[in-house]
Amino acid sequence: MSSDDVTTDLDLQPDKPHSARFWNYLLGGKDNFGPDQALGEAIKKEWPEAVDIARESRAFLGRSVRHLAGEGIRQFLDLGTGLPTADNTHEVAQAVAPDARIVYVDHDPIVLVHARALLTSTPQGATDYIDADLTDPDSVLAQAARTLDLDEPVALMLLSTIGHVTDPAAAADLVQTYMGRLAPGSCLVLCTTLASPEVTAANQRYAASGTIPYEASTAEEMASFAAGLTIPEPGLGPINRWYPEGGEAGPDVIQWGYVAYKQH
Repeated sequence: MSSDDVTTDLDLQPDKPHSARFWNYLLGGKDNFGPDQALGEAIKKEWPEAVDIARESRAFLGRSVRHLAGEGIRQFLDLGTGLPTADNTHEVAQAVAPDARIVYVDHDPIVLVHARALLTSTPQGATDYIDADLTDPDSVLAQAARTLDLDEPVALMLLSTIGHVTDPAAAADLVQTYMGRLAPGSCLVLCTTLASPEVTAANQRYAASGTIPYEASTAEEMASFAAGLTIPEPGLGPINRWYPEGGEAGPDVIQWGYVAYKQH
């Protein structure tokens, strides 16, 4: 299905907030409506760290993709893409390695409308968008194999996404299923929000708006997502500490993450 197929008959529901548009608003984007902005302002007032989380998550994406492309990773599977903004995964990867191949995955018709912006690519590389549910790895990987060689290393990107799988055990099983199907040398790039009473309260307000709920994780739960993988330095922790540009990490954020490697 192409974005043209759904543009004319999709109800964008501009009268209610939407998770992808809410995140777009926090990032300073323009693909959002009044209810998304109102929810964003309410969350920012109650929990000002939300903007830092959104911005640092985007910066972590850029640093991790540049790092991995520099290490020789040439394939990226980005689960829970969200709305396109500046410096998307394919733009960052192909700026380092023009032959990089990127597959985006989302199961949101509003994201699908904007998918055309994700389908640009260098002539040497490839970019694809899959309309699929990330909780269905069989379908995702079968479709991703049209663009990616799953016998070669792949970077699995789960940035501010895994919390939509609100059962921590199910989330860990899902991540391990994906990584179990990927070749040795593959890696997991993951970040999510560190659980706390303040975060729980903000997430409850967020869910009460009618958007898809998001569950924060403890440090132990985050580590469980990478069971069987190797997490090198700087390890699990605030994502602003992961190879910060210029060597200056700045104030810690409660968005934690890591890059983990599959050795065999």
